[in-house]
Amino acid sequence: MSDERYAPYQEFLGVPQELKPEGEARVAILPVPYDLTTSYQPGARRGPLAILEASTHLETYDEELGRETWEEVGIETVPAVVPDTSGPAATVRRIEEVARELVDAGKFLVSLGGEHSITAPLVRAVRTAHPGLGVLQLDAHADLRDEFEGSPLNHACVMHRVLDDGVALAQVGIRSLTADERTLIRERRICTVFAPEAVGAPVAGWIGRVLAALPDEVYVTVDLDAFDPAIMPATGTPEPGGLDWYRTLEVLREVARSKRVVGFDVVELSPIPGNVAPDFLAAKLVYRLLGYALASDPSAAR
Repeated sequence: MSDERYAPYQEFLGVPQELKPEGEARVAILPVPYDLTTSYQPGARRGPLAILEASTHLETYDEELGRETWEEVGIETVPAVVPDTSGPAATVRRIEEVARELVDAGKFLVSLGGEHSITAPLVRAVRTAHPGLGVLQLDAHADLRDEFEGSPLNHACVMHRVLDDGVALAQVGIRSLTADERTLIRERRICTVFAPEAVGAPVAGWIGRVLAALPDEVYVTVDLDAFDPAIMPATGTPEPGGLDWYRTLEVLREVARSKRVVGFDVVELSPIPGNVAPDFLAAKLVYRLLGYALASDPSAAR
């Protein structure tokens, strides 16, 4: 019999089994500890475990939403996707296969990265249930290269792969990109709220453009380097001048109010030994965004 004084660190929130709601969990937390194509600071493969451990120290009562989100939806943490060391293509296929099984089982998919390249196969999996979805990307980098360091499956190419699949895209917080990526944004008329506006202007002044660019169903991907490195230094490629906590929540809250969030991922946490604040931020972001998604999709509740 488990000892309720000690939380299981590899289970999101660490709620002992005997205290979980009866019935099948609606939400599946999928860890994806993969960072093969990381180009600067490695370590994102350790992100999922750090988020899970930090989550066990969250208060399960959400003070903003006034609810115990976990009780309403039921949350299970499924086994991590084991990367295929033969290369990125094999790992991407494996991620999509595992994610599709969860989506086919009717789960609301929440994935923990890992590097950002995992988003493309996750979006493909969620599209099997929501074929018309669009993607909201919170990120410091455009990630629209067609190829980087010899691979089209590099983390810097992930949003180009999403576009290749014919998915509508809106970006917020971008402050690092190539000239070719800037040209692509113009040519494809991608809704991109660059960081100076995203940080310096009221959200109410530009969020309408984001909402207009997205369909009714939205998949959200949050690269943690969207945050300013003053509060989120634990990323592989930190960029100065990013979003703060409350502005990020405002963006996500407004999208969830106007659209139906059908899945999301939080990626690119590269834990710093001895500094758990970024891990805790990531864990709380996952729980808060799950609460927003529940509000946008009443069918997610039991």
